[in-house]
Amino acid sequence: MFCSKKKSLEVERIVKANDREYNEKFLYKDNRIHTSKYNILTFLPINLFEQFQRVANAYFLFLLILQLIPEISSLTWFTTIVPLVLVVTMTAVKDATDDYFRHKSDNQVNNRQSEVLIDSKLQNEKWMNVKVGDIIKLENNQFVAADLLLLSSSEPHGLCYIETAELDGETNLKVRHALSVTSELGADISRLAKFDGIVVCEAPNNKLDKFTGVLSWKGSKHSLNNEKIILRGCVLRNTSWCFGMVIFAGPDTKLMQNSGKTKFKRTSIDRLMNTLVLWIFGFLICLGTILAIGNSIWENQVGNQFRTFLFWNEGEKNSVFSGFLTFWSYIIILNTVVPISLYVSVEVIRLGHSYFINWDRKMYYSRKATPAEARTTTLNEELGQIEYVFSDKTGTLTQNIMTFKKCSINGRIYGEVHDDLGQKTDMTKKKETVGFSVGPQADRTFQFFDHHLMESIELGDPKVHEFLRLLALCHTVMSEENSAGQLIYQVQSPDEGALVTAAKNLGFIFKSRTPETITIEELGTLVTYQLLAFLDFNNFRKRMSVIVRNPEGQIKLYSKGADTILFERLHPSNEDLLTLTSDHLSEFAGEGLRTLAIAYRDLDDKYFREWHKMLEDANTSTDERDERIAGLYEEIEKDLMLLGATAVEDKLQDGVIETVTSLSLANIKIWVLTGDKQETAINIGYACNMLTDDMNDVFIIAGNTAAEVREELRKAKENLFGQNRIFSSGHVVFEKKQSLELDSVVEETVTGDYALIINGHSLAHALESDVKNDLLELACMCKTVICCRVTPLQKAQVVELVKKYRNAVTLAIGDGANDVSMIKSAHIGVGISGQEGLQAVLASDYSFAQFRYLQRLLLVHGRWSYVRMCKFLCYFFYKNFAFTLVHFWFGFFCGFSAQIALDTSYWTVINHVFIWGSIATYFSILFTMHSNGIFGLFPNQFPFVGNARHSLTQKCTWLVILLTTVASVMPVVAFRFLKVDLFPTLSDQIRQWQKAQKKARPLRSRKPQTRRSSSRRSGYAFAHQEGYGELITSGKNMRAKNPPPTSGLEKTLYNSTSWIENLCKKTTDTVSSFSQDKTVKL
Repeated sequence: MFCSKKKSLEVERIVKANDREYNEKFLYKDNRIHTSKYNILTFLPINLFEQFQRVANAYFLFLLILQLIPEISSLTWFTTIVPLVLVVTMTAVKDATDDYFRHKSDNQVNNRQSEVLIDSKLQNEKWMNVKVGDIIKLENNQFVAADLLLLSSSEPHGLCYIETAELDGETNLKVRHALSVTSELGADISRLAKFDGIVVCEAPNNKLDKFTGVLSWKGSKHSLNNEKIILRGCVLRNTSWCFGMVIFAGPDTKLMQNSGKTKFKRTSIDRLMNTLVLWIFGFLICLGTILAIGNSIWENQVGNQFRTFLFWNEGEKNSVFSGFLTFWSYIIILNTVVPISLYVSVEVIRLGHSYFINWDRKMYYSRKATPAEARTTTLNEELGQIEYVFSDKTGTLTQNIMTFKKCSINGRIYGEVHDDLGQKTDMTKKKETVGFSVGPQADRTFQFFDHHLMESIELGDPKVHEFLRLLALCHTVMSEENSAGQLIYQVQSPDEGALVTAAKNLGFIFKSRTPETITIEELGTLVTYQLLAFLDFNNFRKRMSVIVRNPEGQIKLYSKGADTILFERLHPSNEDLLTLTSDHLSEFAGEGLRTLAIAYRDLDDKYFREWHKMLEDANTSTDERDERIAGLYEEIEKDLMLLGATAVEDKLQDGVIETVTSLSLANIKIWVLTGDKQETAINIGYACNMLTDDMNDVFIIAGNTAAEVREELRKAKENLFGQNRIFSSGHVVFEKKQSLELDSVVEETVTGDYALIINGHSLAHALESDVKNDLLELACMCKTVICCRVTPLQKAQVVELVKKYRNAVTLAIGDGANDVSMIKSAHIGVGISGQEGLQAVLASDYSFAQFRYLQRLLLVHGRWSYVRMCKFLCYFFYKNFAFTLVHFWFGFFCGFSAQIALDTSYWTVINHVFIWGSIATYFSILFTMHSNGIFGLFPNQFPFVGNARHSLTQKCTWLVILLTTVASVMPVVAFRFLKVDLFPTLSDQIRQWQKAQKKARPLRSRKPQTRRSSSRRSGYAFAHQEGYGELITSGKNMRAKNPPPTSGLEKTLYNSTSWIENLCKKTTDTVSSFSQDKTVKL
């Protein structure tokens, strides 16, 4: 209690390095995490409290108490306590088992080993024993134990590279750098042990992209930001070692702050059953009241005549008191109207449905030997009621594997395979791939099937050579050689990795780089280019360029970027090629491929010197430095000559498109919640057919303030509904929950298909109380919703918003730790056992290996579980009402004396006798009448000895049985067929329509369908981060080597002291500009 109070009052955190005593006085939490619900002491009271929150359990506990009172009970308490204890025990064992696995997972994480600097030496310490202020050593490919302030690393200038897949789902590397004053500490243990800096920073929060603080050390203060912090859940990559100081530990880390709490999930049938129990209990009270009144009347008018025979004293029992006792007696007798066996039967049926899911071979992924798993047995029928699916993108819809598929060079497409008749064929059926045999440098995973490209390379086509040369030069890739002499590319984005790998396999191999040179191997010949300038990528420019001097002394600018941006900067002579390449790009985009335009420019030596001098002046200026640099970039990146375009495939998982289509036909809405960039998310939306060129509008919400977001939502709704409807301006906070509940009639008035795309920073404003009404109303009117750059907590908030105000059943599906909050918040959570660990699976209710299995889980298992459960409940309530009302009617014949007409043992015996006894009796009599014994006693009456055994061996006997069965069944079957044909239900009509569509569809080979549109859609999507160009040209990320002599033009563009400040000023993700796209910019 005290800790929770202290935490709520914490406004800033003060941490001193290497001083546990100083930090302990603030009562900071240690690094131990808890995701379990119980421990040994709290399990029994908490679990019993949770179980008796169920109305039925409380109801039967109340009946048990009544049965212990002999004056009113005519049934033994044993008949109630045994099933009640059985149900409670089974549920407790299941809950204990689930919590045991949570404890096991927690212990596995808490007991991981980490090297901690204690008493001036590194010691192995468990994660749970790490304290705030400790200094930890991390090694390559190691998980980060807590939120750390980076002090030093093995890389030059205190750089390190991290992968944040568990935080935001992105696998591209991100750079972090230490302060220059702490990077000098290096790996010197004695100096690190003496480090006593004090950090004053923000209190624990859930903002992954923000950190503010100050480090005080040696009498000076140094500002800290997110670029200096390594968060728990990250993985150290391409860095041998680094040291960090623990700032936040355990539950205070940003990863755990974004993790939602484990919630008790119930199905709609559970809630319905609770409601029914209350209504039936009210009905039971009415029956008991009627019978009690009848007993009082009977006792008053008739009962006194029997007192002589019963030896009652006068006045010992009056009629009112008799009616009172009779009321409680009938409550006990009639309790079978809601028997406890109902809940036992429901749990057994759910368990059986869970095994059906586990045993389903069509949901078994053979490549990884991963079956589907129902991790809970209480939610099966809810699968058939899903209305909203919230899906992650990376690793859930996609495989997160980039492959070079096609390219357009000088107006010609390469990558399409044609048969002998000139028709496109399926590339997966081709057996022979193309590529140069470059020995150990060949990438065996690269597959390209068009031999025409190889022919053009061998014939020396200058445009093709220049195209591949650009791919090998214009990038931020770093190369290393392993012990076997193979080139290993360290890529900042998977897109660049795919392009550089394609160039390598086609004969243009990127070998190495320095801050001043780039060395490539062109068709077996080593060529070194002088790197004169690097014009870095950012989300506003949407392009990157390099300026190099080739061995002949020519200066060339190579550029790649979004087609909508580069096409505006082409020389007028490219008009014909531009038209042709635009058609090719439209075709690539229609196939869901990610595209980049490729262009170059020859530069005059004198012009470049003048431009470079102005660039150096701009770099050293203090006023409007960034604006001047951007203007110089714009000046030189013009009059470009178009070379072509590339098309890279972000591979979807198998069956994603079919699954999305099927779920859409089932009126299930799919929302994509991803931490990836906006362009990438949109591209995947088109690839999955969630976005199409035929949509009426695609609304993009990208405001940076609450006012901007409110205005964009207002304009979008005006565009969607028209001007004849008055909307809230958003300034008034609705006091009633009903104001956010949408009327289905409104949805029916919207004609056409619309999509909504919203950024994370805009979503933060849109989720505020005065704006979320507009957001939810607009989103629910759209066919597709994509939220990009969202944090794990925002994913959970979106799910909660729909759950609360739409009153709809939701499902969340993901594969990474960043999806855990969303999975816990939804009614049903599904984890995919993918590339990002098992965190999502451990937090889920169901798990499998591929997104496509979701279709079968919902439309087969979900539907049948719901149908079976509904039929069972209808039958069960009918049976029990029929049995219970017999006692009610019998009360009128027994003087309302609370006697039992059919006791429980009788009812049980009757069930068994009529089911098993009838079968046994029939066959016993059959074989007895034709036996030797009965023939010996009555030879005249039973002369057919062994006739039964003999007749059952004859085929004609079984034929008669078969014909009799068919004759009995045929009328029923014929009636049902006629009913389906003459009076079909809605499901029957849809099924007939689907069959007709399949028959009418012409047979053709499966191939990607290209969408053509009058206005071309860009397929640009580039998962790149700003700042890597400056790292390369400054040499900060390169290990010390003997540098070659440099000339004036080969100097780096940025001085060594300013590049870090410049990198810190720029955000890693800014608002993307889509003014050139078809989508609507609001």
